[in-house]
Amino acid sequence: MVLVFAHHSDGKFKKATFEVVTYGKKVAQMLSCDCAAVVLGSSDSAAVLGQYGADKVYSISDSQFDNFDSQTYTSAIAQVAEKTGAKVVIVGHNSTGKSIVGRLAAKLDAAVIGGAKALPSATDGFVVEKNVFSGKGIACYKLNTDVKIISLMGNSIQPEIIGADVSPESMDVNIDAPLVKVIERKTVSGTVPLPEAELVVSAGRGVGAPDKWGIIEELADVIGATTACSRPVADTGWRPHHEHVGQTGVAIRPNLYFAIGISGAIQHLAGVSSSKVIVVINKDPEAPFFKNADYGVVGDLFDVVPRLNTALKEFKANS
Repeated sequence: MVLVFAHHSDGKFKKATFEVVTYGKKVAQMLSCDCAAVVLGSSDSAAVLGQYGADKVYSISDSQFDNFDSQTYTSAIAQVAEKTGAKVVIVGHNSTGKSIVGRLAAKLDAAVIGGAKALPSATDGFVVEKNVFSGKGIACYKLNTDVKIISLMGNSIQPEIIGADVSPESMDVNIDAPLVKVIERKTVSGTVPLPEAELVVSAGRGVGAPDKWGIIEELADVIGATTACSRPVADTGWRPHHEHVGQTGVAIRPNLYFAIGISGAIQHLAGVSSSKVIVVINKDPEAPFFKNADYGVVGDLFDVVPRLNTALKEFKANS
């Protein structure tokens, strides 16, 4: 059995969860076994997980799971894995997944790979690939334990509708009361979260001031992208910290990443180098980011970006 943790937000599943389920189904096919998804907390749409590959859906709708607590979540998932005899457990490589994979490994006496980017290979054992050295290399890890745990990087696999709705089955677990009491939750709404975004427009200190950010937001709006920024921009309060991408911020792997007015320090590159296509706009021809760019424009961003916005609007209007 392959067990997938199907993370949701207020009962709704996002693209990243469907990616994990599809990935789990493909791993299950490779191992000639079933794929099951476990849902913690209340959700009325759990049945849809069957469309993306879950052969079974286990629902644990106790209200104590409505707020995330790494200890209670870990305990519940571990119990489901033990009851179902799961040999592979898969979670998303987001803040929730990162909080529980280590605990899961300890409870299940399992090897764990965080940030896998491709399907495992079973030709010579169970081998999983992940990026290393800030994305400059790829390492192959062989997992020799009976139970294996994988956290999957976002945008590593395209969700596929390969099944039909599956009626959730309830399952009981024994969970102690959470040690953490949630007083208030503040979430960002209205935009695609950075780890799930396929298009990202990011800018740095080259913009000059927070009141000049309008052309960056305009470009993001024209192409339907999520906005991001470098660490200095977030640290100075120009943009909110949840938009900070890089080694100390959010690691992303969109299909298209615009880096505007960002020099390309190694700490920033570590979080964005897995982007499929990188476009750099910078007036400094020696900016390090150009070495990692698929396309580069040397020019003043206040000249280049408005012209780009106008051209994209005209293209959309004529398409």
